[in-house]
Amino acid sequence: MGVGMQIVYLGFAGAARIEAEAGAQLVRLERFSRRLSDCHLAIEAMRGAGGVTYDARLDLITRPGELVPLPHFMSEDPEAAVRAVFDAAEREMERRAAGSRN
Repeated sequence: MGVGMQIVYLGFAGAARIEAEAGAQLVRLERFSRRLSDCHLAIEAMRGAGGVTYDARLDLITRPGELVPLPHFMSEDPEAAVRAVFDAAEREMERRAAGSRN
């Protein structure tokens, strides 16, 4: 019973290396699979005068069906934005696990 993931690319076609990074990061959440069923990752390319910035957003879906939106993370490197949002997801799930033990 693993954690599923949907990825949406906005403003660009995506890339295999970004999808591979997201898959590698998803492995970090597998230890929470008893509480977490799915996640939805959106990566948006935002073009400005300084070039392209990538905005990564991750929503977690718990087993009871609760939506847990996480803060957005932005970077000029889409893989760094993906890593940052999964860092936040791991912290959130650890916080929830610690809260249920109390």
